[in-house]
Amino acid sequence: MFATRQISSIAKRAFSTSASSNAAKVAVLGAAGGIGQPLSLLLKQSSLISHLSLYDIVNTPGVAADLSHINSDSKVTGHVPDNNGLKEALTGCDVVVIPAGVPRKPGMTRDDLFNTNASIVRDLASACAQHCPKAHILVIANPVNSTVPIVAEVFKKAGVFDPKRLFGVTTLDVVRASRFVSEVKNVSTEDAKITVIGGHSGVTIVPLLSQSGHSFTEEEVKALTHRIQFGGDEVVKAKNGTGSATLSMAFAGARFTNSLLEATVAGKKGIVEPTFVKSDVFAKEGVEFFATNVELGTEGVEKIHPVGKVNQYEQGLIDAAIPELKGNISKGKAFINKA
Repeated sequence: MFATRQISSIAKRAFSTSASSNAAKVAVLGAAGGIGQPLSLLLKQSSLISHLSLYDIVNTPGVAADLSHINSDSKVTGHVPDNNGLKEALTGCDVVVIPAGVPRKPGMTRDDLFNTNASIVRDLASACAQHCPKAHILVIANPVNSTVPIVAEVFKKAGVFDPKRLFGVTTLDVVRASRFVSEVKNVSTEDAKITVIGGHSGVTIVPLLSQSGHSFTEEEVKALTHRIQFGGDEVVKAKNGTGSATLSMAFAGARFTNSLLEATVAGKKGIVEPTFVKSDVFAKEGVEFFATNVELGTEGVEKIHPVGKVNQYEQGLIDAAIPELKGNISKGKAFINKA
């Protein structure tokens, strides 16, 4: 249905068996799925979470019972739709992570996912707007380029939209880019920090390899760019069509969630992560949401970083991404605003 500054380094700061005196209630919506279960497992380790609230349409009480045996101090509860389960899961939440939805299957584009996942995200966003309107909303459900605008429109209609508190989780693109470059250049992932901008599907994913400090041949640039843009297809094919990128997505989702908690709960400064947010970077081109590096603060989005210097090849990638992003964003907004 629905899982470096890597988690290993985040663990030094956020993962502990002793609870922080200042910790958050975090909900995972879609917690029994392929991303939701490993994501919840990773989040159970965080000392910045006091209550891990798990929701799905089935099986969540069992997932919660299993995780509750792990000897970290966060409470775990499992909720299903019966008996106001979604309301109970969301009430009092500081952060809501949404991996809910159907996975991609062979030959399926993220647009093919739209009709089903758009309805799921709309309904979950409506519940969030009602029961935890001040929570930070982290959207993993694909297609992110459209589901983030869906959440924004739902919150606008409810009169509670705060652009600083809505995030599309594009961290997997950066995680992949780091790993792929580290393999090509034979360096540690710590020495392969790759900025990835744009969106979270196909040609909207724009890796800025020229900003990495490494040199690449033209062939390497083209091969790496394609692999970063279409890494999800690689996993779907390797799983023979029986699944998609769940474990790596859970890793990336946990990394972003913990970074946000470090900024909002622990009050740490200088926390920067890539994320798809309401942005002015390409607003003049009609693109309302765009992913760049974003500094996180106590209220969520603290500072949206500019794209920076790009080369001619990367400018071409940006030029190709813009019309695709405009269409994706418009599709999400229209889904909510249709007559």
